[in-house]
Amino acid sequence: MESILSRLLKVASHIRPREQLLCCVISSYGRARLPAAARRAFAHPAFPAPRTVRALNVLLHALLACRTPLVELLSVCRDTGIAPDACTYNILMRSAAASGSLEHARHLFDEMLHRGIAPTVVTFGTIIAALCKAGQLEEAFEVKEAMVRQFEVKPNAYVYTSLMKGLCVKGDVDAAVKLKEEITGDADIVLDSAVYATLVRALFQVGRKCEVVGLLEEMKRRGIVADTVVYNAMIAGFCEDARDPCAAFAVLEDMKKSGCKVDVVSYNTLLAGLCKLGRWQDASELLEDMPRRGCSPDVVTYRILFDAMCADGAFQEADQVLDEMVFKGFAPSKDGARIFVQGIVRKGNASSFESMLCRLANVNALESSGWESTVISVLNDLAEPRIEKQLDSLRIA
Repeated sequence: MESILSRLLKVASHIRPREQLLCCVISSYGRARLPAAARRAFAHPAFPAPRTVRALNVLLHALLACRTPLVELLSVCRDTGIAPDACTYNILMRSAAASGSLEHARHLFDEMLHRGIAPTVVTFGTIIAALCKAGQLEEAFEVKEAMVRQFEVKPNAYVYTSLMKGLCVKGDVDAAVKLKEEITGDADIVLDSAVYATLVRALFQVGRKCEVVGLLEEMKRRGIVADTVVYNAMIAGFCEDARDPCAAFAVLEDMKKSGCKVDVVSYNTLLAGLCKLGRWQDASELLEDMPRRGCSPDVVTYRILFDAMCADGAFQEADQVLDEMVFKGFAPSKDGARIFVQGIVRKGNASSFESMLCRLANVNALESSGWESTVISVLNDLAEPRIEKQLDSLRIA
């Protein structure tokens, strides 16, 4: 990409690339989690000035995908001097909500109104989702009423799904079902599988899994296909709440029969369920079988199994999983790495210690505090001649 942009600059005098191409480049850097490159592309001289709010919004969205803090997004807006629109504020509010700052989200909403920019359904959906996540259901429903009454903006399926999730987290499944009936009475709102997946998960959590069959039949009557999201909710329910892995495996088979693709999230959900039940051996066998089933494990897959092994004190088995992770360029979670290191240190195996540090260093899996405490613990237990060798090993790593 960098090479293409450089060549594009050389021919920019007779080839004027459109802003749509610039937006594609910025989006690509965002998907690759390269925020600095996305910002450089936005200002690249190969693309004619001035930039429009569309390009600004694409840049903000890319930076949001890279988890850039809100303060930096606001700085980008100020530096460009481009007048924001509703989409700009929606992205900024999503960033505020993601950081847990409802106060900032409300401030941005007020600023939006002050500028005379009309909020959209996405604006209200962002605020309602944040309120529900914070457990402020009463305020969330008040916003829903205000968006209809005061701003004449009609809630969509996303708004209703957020409210239903909030009710389900609170344990009020009956109210969530009632809200679903409110949606079905509105012909303008298209129900999707996410609504039903939310209810499926909630029914398991409150011990009403027998009602799930009726919910699936209702989906069929309404012509809503049970997709991966719904099936994954069932897998999680059988593993975590019903504590029935056999039924969860049966759901996988049903997915295949119905033509629904089993994705890595499906397997990760099942692996997590098995590990929570203390059955990490079965989870290990499933991980090995995933490629044959047409699904490659990802970093989350390995972390689930690695953490479960470490929590159970199976450090020898965890060491083998770590080998495979490092080979694939995956790093264990910080907590998992910390517990693993502590376990290896307690065993007092110096050769294992050296190998462990080198592998963890390769994937940058230990924080500075972890390195300090680990090295100090081991050096305290080593004889004087061994210390020099350990330090040499660390210098090489």
